[in-house]
Amino acid sequence: MTSKGPEEEHPSVTLFRQYLRIRTVQPKPDYGAAVAFFEETARQLGLGCQKVEVAPGYVVTVLTWPGTNPTLSSILLNSHTDVVPVFKEHWSHDPFEAFKDSEGYIYARGAQDMKCVSIQYLEAVRRLKVEGHRFPRTIHMTFVPDEEVGGHQGMELFVQRPEFHALRAGFALDEGIANPTDAFTVFYRVRVTSTGRPGHASRFMEDTAAEKLHKVVNSILAFREKEWQRLQSNPHLKEGSVTSVNLTKLEGGVAYNVIPATMSASFDFRVAPDVDFKAFEEQLQSWCQAAGEGVTLEFAQKWMHPQVTPTDDSNPWWAAFSRVCKDMNLTLEPEIMPAATDNRYIRAVGVPALGFSPMNRTPVLLHDHDERLHEAVFLRGVDIYTRLLPALASVPALPSDS
Repeated sequence: MTSKGPEEEHPSVTLFRQYLRIRTVQPKPDYGAAVAFFEETARQLGLGCQKVEVAPGYVVTVLTWPGTNPTLSSILLNSHTDVVPVFKEHWSHDPFEAFKDSEGYIYARGAQDMKCVSIQYLEAVRRLKVEGHRFPRTIHMTFVPDEEVGGHQGMELFVQRPEFHALRAGFALDEGIANPTDAFTVFYRVRVTSTGRPGHASRFMEDTAAEKLHKVVNSILAFREKEWQRLQSNPHLKEGSVTSVNLTKLEGGVAYNVIPATMSASFDFRVAPDVDFKAFEEQLQSWCQAAGEGVTLEFAQKWMHPQVTPTDDSNPWWAAFSRVCKDMNLTLEPEIMPAATDNRYIRAVGVPALGFSPMNRTPVLLHDHDERLHEAVFLRGVDIYTRLLPALASVPALPSDS
């Protein structure tokens, strides 16, 4: 791929890089700057703009392009403004500079997850408005504040509010690839705490917190290895078809020479949809019990409300979506994405939703060092949404519209 010189940069790329420079990094995002960015963009595009404070300091920004038939349900295009933390020492360029190299790769936290999609929505709408188009269905774009930390002060609250119901959403798009059941609609974040005998670190103490926690960690990591081998041995399985687990945090201890009385380990599980959840939880509890007395299990987060969006022609939204992709020679592979998005809250209130991020031929660098996206891939995404939005916003009246 080749890149234009700085003086020739596409205006959509320039806007994308401006947005990437806003430091909406958890745990202290600059929400105010992001909201101001979208307010100004709405003004430039002639879109309605509504700010809904769903919790103190947490604002969902809604940009609206009215349709010609208000009796029809609307199209909801969702994206999140926050990004995950960075380890700057592992980056080739400042993660908040939005540096573009000579090949056209833009390096920035959020380049893939998911500031690209936010701007692709906006730039597709800009093109369509400039060309004089209008469509029967209203298009709403929602920009939510806290997806990266669970969405509990964002979309989870927003879908319960009258402002959300007033949008009359009939279909939604969010981040990801085309997938019928979202990014593991069932997931667990688990903290295992082990208590044991404290003492001086020079002694061989029995029944310590560390040795009991070690047993649980070994059991869970052995399960992880089994699932990994199952994935590797079956070419028909994708990541979302098996249960993934990662050890994400270890805590405990006060000094080098003191055996701690308490230690804990935290795990992130993304549970495959065919798993018996009750049996799975019982297995977790049995591993803790086998480790010894004083080992407890706590669910820091748990989502167990699977909702399925059909990906066949019985679903008129999927039919419109897939028809455009076919016309553009885009290959779709519906699957479960190994991450959790705010789509799960949207589906839980009965709105069919798909995850889609047009980023093919791109290394997966979500949450990774040197997260980057080529400007040509970004612009191709704008082209794709420019074709998708007219099709979705022109889906004929459905029984659900009434």
